[in-house]
Amino acid sequence: MCKIDLKVQPYLFEIGYERWSRAYSKVKRSMVMTSNIAESINAANKDARELPVMRLLEHMTNLLQQWNDKNRKSAMETSTELGEKYDKLLRENLIASEQMTVRPATEQLYTVLEGLRQFQMDELPCPHAWAVLKNQQLKPGQYCSFYYKKDKLLRTYEFPVNPIPDESLWVIPTEVLEDVVLPPKGRRKAGRPRKERLKPASEKESKRAFSCSVCGQSGHNRKTCRNRPK
Repeated sequence: MCKIDLKVQPYLFEIGYERWSRAYSKVKRSMVMTSNIAESINAANKDARELPVMRLLEHMTNLLQQWNDKNRKSAMETSTELGEKYDKLLRENLIASEQMTVRPATEQLYTVLEGLRQFQMDELPCPHAWAVLKNQQLKPGQYCSFYYKKDKLLRTYEFPVNPIPDESLWVIPTEVLEDVVLPPKGRRKAGRPRKERLKPASEKESKRAFSCSVCGQSGHNRKTCRNRPK
């Protein structure tokens, strides 16, 4: 990094290891139990990235306004303890737990239950945890993350997303106006920039549908057919 820019190393030390190192991170990030929200944003603004900067910002602002209004309305109309999405998942786990049998309560069972309390704090009780909770007559809401509760969802979307004001009304600090922004260092590759990533062979789908001329099943041909009549 120092060969590219000498300012990078002191900046990383200044902000602290927890901001950029997964080993020191205090939150779940960098492919650890994330919802991959970045991929969702990229898919939503795929066409808008061809627009100028101001039009792109307006598009993203309108998109966030729609999401914020939709999610706030959904949280207000929820009549359950959890949000609609997570309450549905919790009920599906409850149905799956109906087919499970819990052995008589023993010291080992209580130990597992306490482990579930710690493990399930940021998630929802799985069907196995549901079966144990019902056996002990405990409420599953205590084992759900507080982020999924209705009041927390309402607080998440209580702040409005205002549209971008006119440029004449912008309040720009002096240090920002005096800062000179230079183009990035580096050489752009020749050719048109790629808009789609290169898919591996495991994700590529065959355009032609092959089927066996002997048995009629797909996935093989007559040379490798094992369904030949005796």
